[in-house]
Amino acid sequence: MSAALAGPDGVLRCPWALSTEDYVAYHDEEWGRPVHGDDALFERLCLEAFQSGLSWITILRRRPGFRAAFAGFDIAKVATFTEADAERLLADPGIIRNRLKIEATLANARVLADWSPGELDELIWSYAPDPAGRPAPRTLADVPAVTDESTALSKALKKRGIRFVGPTTAYALMQACGLVDDHLVDCAARGR
Repeated sequence: MSAALAGPDGVLRCPWALSTEDYVAYHDEEWGRPVHGDDALFERLCLEAFQSGLSWITILRRRPGFRAAFAGFDIAKVATFTEADAERLLADPGIIRNRLKIEATLANARVLADWSPGELDELIWSYAPDPAGRPAPRTLADVPAVTDESTALSKALKKRGIRFVGPTTAYALMQACGLVDDHLVDCAARGR
């Protein structure tokens, strides 16, 4: 495991970001930046669940297809999807056609549709750890896959009826949505 590496443009980045142009853009413009809003967080929660067992680049490259298939991840709209919609999704080559993940997405939307506006945002962000208590990672080996906070977030979401969100998926969500800053200490994107 190594510290941040210089890309073709000379900018230091987390090593995982340098394998494709898609990753460079995602790393520089999105990953680790705060995300708020129920629909935006629902999208990230769904995409992290779909990523389980797959490479993130697979999901990232299909994100436009996911957005089209799942009505822009508008919770209220996805909550109205029927069994016919589920079958349509299973035939959609623009997404990952995994029945359990599709069913979990639809079930989660139905649960979340009954929540108050802002409730998902508030719940997820209530598990953000104190940044002062987390040293900046120097190498990728210093970046955990699971934390006490992600385990607690996973349990809280499951207790409220949300499916397909284990502690590792919850931590990936926390990283992607800026609840934690896991950019390496010498990465140009750290602290943005």
